[in-house]
Amino acid sequence: MKKMKKKLKMSKFEKLLYLVAIFLLVISPISIVFSKATLAQINFEVEKKKDEIESQQKTNQSISMTIDELASLTKIQEVAEEQGLSYNNNNIKTVTEDK
Repeated sequence: MKKMKKKLKMSKFEKLLYLVAIFLLVISPISIVFSKATLAQINFEVEKKKDEIESQQKTNQSISMTIDELASLTKIQEVAEEQGLSYNNNNIKTVTEDK
């Protein structure tokens, strides 16, 4: 008996389908790793920006407290006295609006 070899004949569509399936099996893990790495990098940058924002907020709060201290009445009076100015109650005039 002769052994007959049968060749599998695949159509072009089947070949293309197998090629696409193999391509997807190879590309899927690569794309997943790439997307996870990109996400990790973005998360790192977000945390860095959060730290910068927190630092800036602390600086702003410190500056705000300094402004409040310098704008207080006692500080203004102290600076005025250093500059030779004095408080004279007789020079104060009150203006009222009549309706």
